[in-house]
Amino acid sequence: MADLLLEDRLLVELKSVERFSPVHVKQVLTYVRLMNLPLGLLMNFGTATFREGVRRVANDRVLRGFVS
Repeated sequence: MADLLLEDRLLVELKSVERFSPVHVKQVLTYVRLMNLPLGLLMNFGTATFREGVRRVANDRVLRGFVS
């Protein structure tokens, strides 16, 4: 289950690991596809800086028709 869902449009998955693994990105992509959401954020609190620990995951199946 996803950690946060903001305004039914942005999924946020929280981790605390040394570095992202491909399975972490696939997990977020699966969530956004199943929930038909345009975007997901994978946030890792185990890195030295916040910038290193954030990854944007886009659901290309939804973004083609998405208008904000």
